[in-house]
Amino acid sequence: GLENPGIDGFIRDKLPGLIKIGPPIIVSISSESDPQELVILAKRLESIKKVAAIELNISCPNLQKTKLIAQDPHATYAVVKAVRRVTRKTLITKLSPNVADIVEIAQAGQEAGTDALSLVNTFYGMAIDVNSRKARLGSIVGGLSGPAIRPLAVRMVWEVYRKIKIPIIGMGGIMDTPSALEFFLAGATAICTGTANFINPRVSLEILEGIKKYLSRNKINHIKALTGSLKR
Repeated sequence: GLENPGIDGFIRDKLPGLIKIGPPIIVSISSESDPQELVILAKRLESIKKVAAIELNISCPNLQKTKLIAQDPHATYAVVKAVRRVTRKTLITKLSPNVADIVEIAQAGQEAGTDALSLVNTFYGMAIDVNSRKARLGSIVGGLSGPAIRPLAVRMVWEVYRKIKIPIIGMGGIMDTPSALEFFLAGATAICTGTANFINPRVSLEILEGIKKYLSRNKINHIKALTGSLKR
């Protein structure tokens, strides 16, 4: 699941510290059962000026449900539209790779009014203890992340980039500068690190410096020029 202190605990205990640090604050929201909860959460965040953006996570594979919102274009459209009605903040929608056609889902989100997309969440995975013959995860199936999924995530960013007009935040196995650059070349406007942070807490800063050197070395004036610049 998604362990967190809840909206009240976040606003009371976590948000003040983040505000002191000073970065733009993006709050990711999700619901285990009722999509209407997402509307309620977005309303609560709308009044907080220091929250720059809301990420609508409709694609977490670790929740106890049979189907994710992000696996259905109609459900995706409906939920994004409902949240869009209650907030003027930048709205980012996080999509699932566990679909037959991620472009269709991305287009539904775009039509409903999301400002950007996060691609991608984790892939369904499973591991078994051969001695006990039991699943290693309590939920049996869970989300696989890290470098193993990067080629798949890059491919999905590339597919979606060619069909939509809104920005993409690329993620999935970014461990260093070269892997970050792959996402930009495939069509990402920005990137996000996850697994790598557990190995090296400074990885984002190192990637940033690496990208600056890459741009300088290749005489590229701005990182925007990299987005979708894959050569055919």
